[in-house]
Amino acid sequence: MRPAITQQVTFLYTADLAKTAEFYETILELPLALDQGACRIYRTGGGAFLGFCRHLSGGEQTRGVILTLVSDDVDGWYAYLQAKGVVFEQPPALNARFNIYHCFLRDPNGYLIEIQRFLDPNWPD
Repeated sequence: MRPAITQQVTFLYTADLAKTAEFYETILELPLALDQGACRIYRTGGGAFLGFCRHLSGGEQTRGVILTLVSDDVDGWYAYLQAKGVVFEQPPALNARFNIYHCFLRDPNGYLIEIQRFLDPNWPD
């Protein structure tokens, strides 16, 4: 029998942990789960976490990474973040190819953030 996986954490590099913390704590308002000094870990929902560390070597590349936050209210997030001065790379739009509704923005590190709603009824809740 396969052992259980109880949580999931994605760690990303940051050169400026203070600026990153301000964005994720003040703009996105993600709850800080753990401050390890060189790393700050945020709860994104359920058992999923996102950590930013300033000491990870060779992690300066932000290309190829998409941080997707799934929400039923993409338009609500868009309005909420616009009111906080966030500039979007793409406003909310339907993506027929993947049957999703989504928008894109970048965090202070240059990571692409997608806020997305799955329209496929087969996506688990």
